[in-house]
Amino acid sequence: MQPIWKTFANRLESAITALAHISCQPPKSAKQPRAIGTSKFGSKLRGEITVLDDLRLSGSSRVLFPHANFARGRSAALQAVLLNTAGGITGGDRFEVNATAAQNSHLTITTQAAERAYRSIDPEPGRLESALTLEEGATLDWLPQETIVFDGASLDRNLTVDMTGTSRFLMVEPLIFGRTAMGESVQSADIFDRITLRRNNSLLFADRVKLSSNVQAHLNRPTIAGGGRAMATVLLAAPDAEHHLDGLRALLPSTGGASLIRDGLLFARILAADGHALRQSLIPALKLLHGADLPRTWML
Repeated sequence: MQPIWKTFANRLESAITALAHISCQPPKSAKQPRAIGTSKFGSKLRGEITVLDDLRLSGSSRVLFPHANFARGRSAALQAVLLNTAGGITGGDRFEVNATAAQNSHLTITTQAAERAYRSIDPEPGRLESALTLEEGATLDWLPQETIVFDGASLDRNLTVDMTGTSRFLMVEPLIFGRTAMGESVQSADIFDRITLRRNNSLLFADRVKLSSNVQAHLNRPTIAGGGRAMATVLLAAPDAEHHLDGLRALLPSTGGASLIRDGLLFARILAADGHALRQSLIPALKLLHGADLPRTWML
């Protein structure tokens, strides 16, 4: 039988050997915590006023509902202002928006400020999934402010819209590639933008934009953006869409164009040197198609 002190020494040596294999560094396969947020809400008609029907939030997503003003000749819309408390999107982040405009209601969705797609160090892109549903006679305005893409960003966005019958949908998606006032340019990024619109389960419109590697080099090409660093996609799906074509074209700069793709579907794309120049053309165009002033967050 060995002495007690020797037994203790042997056990201590075994413990030290075991602890030596423990690392304070996380395993390389471990992913850093990322921002996750979901928002689900809807609108319904109460008398002549559109009111909130449902609201469910989680994670880094918030929705504000400022007091809606009456617009001449139409019922008051419910304004929903999306807010990302994470301050932006980077690789591995996941955000979901699910909104429904019930029969004959009018829902306007915007953002509190410009969204930011920051440099990513995660192999997974930041993902933003938005699903919008319009019931019979409903109006839904999807009017987010600009998304600013920073150098090194990795962003995957998917917007799907399902319309029914005579519903009306207005959409804008502005993108800014670097802040020119800060001397920024996007030398490396990976952006995949998808928009899919269906009416009565039939495909009405599909748009895909993918930019990768040296984005600024692509934007400098005359056949793509001619050196512009800002762009916006505008879409109006409504029975009276064709009546706005001439008025819209009159408001667009030489770097923009609008077409009536099919009956009831008006599409426009605008290019600009920077975000300020883009807004100078975009705000009057949206006011025309919206038929009223834009949400106050656009004017701040």
